[in-house]
Order: sequence, then structure tokens, then C-alpha cells
Amino acid sequence: MTGYGKAEAGFHNKKITIEIKSLNSKQFDLNIRIPLVYRDKEIDIRNKLFQIIERGKIDFTITMDSSDKLQASKINRSVVESYCEEIKEMAQILKVNEPVDWFSVLMRLPETVKTEAAELEEDEWVMLSQTIDAALHAFVQFRVQEGEMIEKVFIEKIHNIGLFSKEIEKYESERIEKIKMRMQESFRKLEFVTCDENRFEQEIVYYIERLDISEEKVRLKNHLDYFSETMKKEKSQGRKLGFIVQEIGREINTLGSKSNHAAMQKIVVQMKDELEQIKEQILNVL
Repeated sequence: MTGYGKAEAGFHNKKITIEIKSLNSKQFDLNIRIPLVYRDKEIDIRNKLFQIIERGKIDFTITMDSSDKLQASKINRSVVESYCEEIKEMAQILKVNEPVDWFSVLMRLPETVKTEAAELEEDEWVMLSQTIDAALHAFVQFRVQEGEMIEKVFIEKIHNIGLFSKEIEKYESERIEKIKMRMQESFRKLEFVTCDENRFEQEIVYYIERLDISEEKVRLKNHLDYFSETMKKEKSQGRKLGFIVQEIGREINTLGSKSNHAAMQKIVVQMKDELEQIKEQILNVL
């Protein structure tokens, strides 16, 4: 859900610049910085952004360059004169010297500068709204381009996991034989122990059945197919894809715990590596 959009516009003697930046977040977390003149429209701006962006940690900034900036702030003469008189009186009472740099001292005191709040004209709000739309359009285009790149990563990684799953199959019969031989050899090494061969075979079959991975492979394939199908849907599916990735991870972990075969475990590690690369990008999906 990272994104960036920028748009500029002019209105009379003002230059308006709008920037939208976002990072990954599960919620809509908006930090908004706008000039005082636009504060009355903050709720409208927030609603407009929420409808398009949906999720992410967003920084929204409006900067304004205007030749009227200096005219908007004025020195409050009556307040300054009052401060000056009081300071002189206090200096006499306390028998201390008056400040050397009067202006520097006075201008740091409260209310010495007054700002005249400008009113937002309807035409300016129309212009601002259109500029926000332009910035949002650029922002969405950025996300679309990033989404296309992420989609390619997902397709490749899901395909690779499917291929690795098929590679496991060629080791399954070999794995079973090795497990049987290992158990038989271990039992033969036990001295002064006898057993019913039929019962021993039954126990081996029972143990091997517990190591069967047929169901895990079927479920893994279903999850991979479901991930691909969900990814193609137009509606935002980021959270759903995240849940499917968790299920894929569970099946891969079970395959690893049941494998009991060095080559199969190496394949499982490769599958986990592919899945981790999906997890790194899944938060970037709406």
C-alpha cells in the first residue's frame, strides 16, 4: 500500500502544491497538514481521501506560496505599546536596566503579532478539490504500477511452490522404503528380543500411514489455486490473501515435519523461502 501522488495548481497569486504519501498499515491512518485557510474543509478532504485510499499510513500535505503572506500577519501595535510601558514600569520598580534590544524582547511576547484569517472563496475550494483529485489520480497510478509488479512476484512464487510440491512426489516411495528398512534394522539390533512378525509389520504400516502426506499435498494445491483465483478479483483482497498465505504456510510446515527425508526437507526449505517472499509483499496489497 505504498504510494505517492503530487499535483500543483494556481489561484490568483497563490501556488498550491499537494502531496500524498503512504506506507503499509492495516488501517486508514491519516496525518494531514494544511494551511489555516483550508481547516474548515478538513473533514471533506479526509472523506475524499478515505474513499480512494482505503488503507495505509498516509501523509497528506498542502503547501501554499503566496505574495500575500506578509500582509496576512501584522504587528499588534496596541499590545506592543502596552508591553513596553509595563516593562519600563517594572524596570523602575525593580531598579534594573531596561532591555537593550527592545524589539527583540517585545516580539517574543504573546499576541504581539496578529494573523488575519483569510476566508476561503468557493472558486478556490473548487480549484483545491480538483487538485486533490489530480494528486489522488497520480497516487492511484503509482499504486497500480506497484501492484502490477507485486502481481508478477506472486504469480512466480505461487508457481514455484507448486513445482516444488510436485518434486516431492518422486521421493515419496523411496522415503517409505528407507523408513521401513531403518525401523527393521533398528529392531534387529536389539538383543534378546523377539516379536510377532505380522504385528511388527502392522506397526510399521500404522507408523508409515501417519507420515503420509497425500492430504497435505491436496490441501496445498487447493490453497495455491485459491490464492491465484482470489488475486484476479477486482475488489480489494489483501486481507483474504494474507489468510490464504497463512494456510499455505501451515501445509508446508506439516510437509516438513512429516518428510523424514533429507531431499524432501531441502525442497520444503525452498518452498518456505518462496512463501516468505510472498509474505514480504502481502501487506502492500489492498
